[in-house]
Amino acid sequence: MATVLGIDLAASERKASGVCILRGKRVQTSLVRTDDEIVALAQTIRPQLIAIDAPLSLPPDRTSIHQRTATHLRPCDRELLRRGIRFFPVTLGAMRQLTERGIRLRHRLEGLGFRVVEAFPGGAQDVLGLPRKQHDLKGLRDGLRRLGLQGICDDATHDELDAITAAYVGWLFLRGRAALLGDDHSGIVMPLPQKACYPVKL
Repeated sequence: MATVLGIDLAASERKASGVCILRGKRVQTSLVRTDDEIVALAQTIRPQLIAIDAPLSLPPDRTSIHQRTATHLRPCDRELLRRGIRFFPVTLGAMRQLTERGIRLRHRLEGLGFRVVEAFPGGAQDVLGLPRKQHDLKGLRDGLRRLGLQGICDDATHDELDAITAAYVGWLFLRGRAALLGDDHSGIVMPLPQKACYPVKL
């Protein structure tokens, strides 16, 4: 049975990040704060895939998030735009710290031999026909349950629900039911289009 670790990463270790261990279709969620906690969890459960909700790469002509260039979008971001999926660019002020942390954590996990991909729960929820957390938290929780995911608590936080979504996208990817937009270094994994469960709210 494949195990996927989904992470809804916070920009700072001072804030909680949601994590989800997905074994088969049973979830176990919690909140953590530090990169050390995330790495220790990965080393304990040894997942086949880690799906992180955070930018894990930079636009192609940038060597750091603080470098100023005219390029603000990655090829995978442009593909999201083409599909009508809304997102915050990695160079947006509020996203810079998250991007730095995501890239740093990715390198650390990959250095330990883990396979790491970038996930975008909000965009995945659009594709899956689920409401995003800011529109209908209960609807998102109920929708994830309707996908067959078991063990979702009634009091699961929005961070945990996004971590569940990230893990589920990773689960789909391992089964050929999600695609990488872009390449292994700078792509986002998104579910393949399927029949919606809800009208999509953006």
